[in-house]
Amino acid sequence: MSDVLAALGLIVASLAAAGAILLPAGRLRSLAMLAALILFPILILGDQWHSHQIADLRDTPMRLVLLGALAIIASAGLAYVFRRWPVLLPLAVIAALPFRVPLHAGGDTANLLVPLYLVISGGVLARLLPGEGTVGGPAPEDALATGGGGGPPAVTGPAGPATWVPRLLAAVVVLYALQTLYSEDFSKGLQNACFFFVPFSLVYGLLRDITWDKKLLTLTLWVIGISAACFVLVGTVEWATRDLFWNDQVIRSNEFHTYFRVNSVFWDPNIYGRYLALVAVIAMSALLWARERSTLALLTVLIAIVWFGLVPTFSQSSYAALLAGMVILAALRWSVKWTAIAAVVGVVGTMVIVTIAGSFSFDRINIDTSGRANLVSGGIHLFAQRPVYGYGSGSFPKAYRQHVETHKAPVSVSHTEPITVAAEQGLLGLAAYATLLVAALWTMGRGLLRRLSVARAAVLATFVALLVHTMAYAGFFEDPITWVLLAAAVALAVESGAASSAAPGREAEEAAT
Repeated sequence: MSDVLAALGLIVASLAAAGAILLPAGRLRSLAMLAALILFPILILGDQWHSHQIADLRDTPMRLVLLGALAIIASAGLAYVFRRWPVLLPLAVIAALPFRVPLHAGGDTANLLVPLYLVISGGVLARLLPGEGTVGGPAPEDALATGGGGGPPAVTGPAGPATWVPRLLAAVVVLYALQTLYSEDFSKGLQNACFFFVPFSLVYGLLRDITWDKKLLTLTLWVIGISAACFVLVGTVEWATRDLFWNDQVIRSNEFHTYFRVNSVFWDPNIYGRYLALVAVIAMSALLWARERSTLALLTVLIAIVWFGLVPTFSQSSYAALLAGMVILAALRWSVKWTAIAAVVGVVGTMVIVTIAGSFSFDRINIDTSGRANLVSGGIHLFAQRPVYGYGSGSFPKAYRQHVETHKAPVSVSHTEPITVAAEQGLLGLAAYATLLVAALWTMGRGLLRRLSVARAAVLATFVALLVHTMAYAGFFEDPITWVLLAAAVALAVESGAASSAAPGREAEEAAT
């Protein structure tokens, strides 16, 4: 595929993805989603056409045809299932979020969300069929919200700060594609756009109109809990047998450390730890406001299982993410003022202890964080060289090797999201990223102290936990959980606004419950 054709296809795909985010429900949005669905695998295939992996497939065309046929059959089957039982679409998306299949692309191992891509394909095809079904009833209600009564009337679209989340998200997708055009690593930028930004825009488009009623929220919690328990079981077996399924780098690292890190079915222990930390935050959100003894018992057991699985990951970033989520929940459940004081005292106390122990130095921090301090300083150096527009989307590894004079940190990716955005996209990308975060946090937290919704509290706490994790391990836009949380935040904010408009007299009663 020529560079011109690849660039044109990437722009069209990003515009179609933006349409999936912004366009109202209807035939036009369905066609935009279909265009994005068709384009992103074609662009990846064209970009990697001469790689030895694709060459192997081209040398055995029947294998390529068979894989394509299986994908089409699976997508068509899922489309039928989602049309017949619409509630299964969001559940399938959530169930598929953690499953990555290691594949080789461009000489590197890419852990691709193949199950999620099939679910996305099935969901998009289901949208094209006549007589589109809906998830939830015409009178949605927040299953975990305090207070009782019926649900608010149906709402046609977001209002207030929720209006800006899809607009900014679409702008981020298009801007990333545009900044790929001058990237020092065009292929990497195209792969990031087509593996993550474009298909995850379809995830947002599929979930943006979902009604998160009591049934769906309960089923979602069951899916998350069962999945996490299964992952912990696999991780426990790995820890007991001292044998990992994959990732040679972690296997070699375990041979030289006194501790043994596990990754379950995940490629990276930190990604495994991130998932468990987010599950723990969600479960704790439900536990703090649960009333029935059976619910309290089940959630307590789930949290204990998740913590038991999280410990042997030895993921510092996951521990920090979990603490951040707990801080948000404590503030909403008890006191914002005292939680803030406790958090500040904890951070300052930790810094004092580390300083007294003689570990608060750049070299010590760099060693303790496996070279990430060097990546941060190198990323700042790259940003200083091109502060306005950066080195282009996906360019961080290549630009780091070419423009940062250091041999202390072998770099494949950056581990701090804002540093990555600043180095690759400059102030343009950094402004879009920061503005999206502000709009998202505003949407998630608006009115929560006045009218508590446990579902919205869970989304806010989980999003903050994910955000903290990306400060030490990056992967904000590359994690589909981010897009699911944004879609759920907007939908729940719309429902909450409708409930306030429909029954303003109940706000004081609900806040006091």
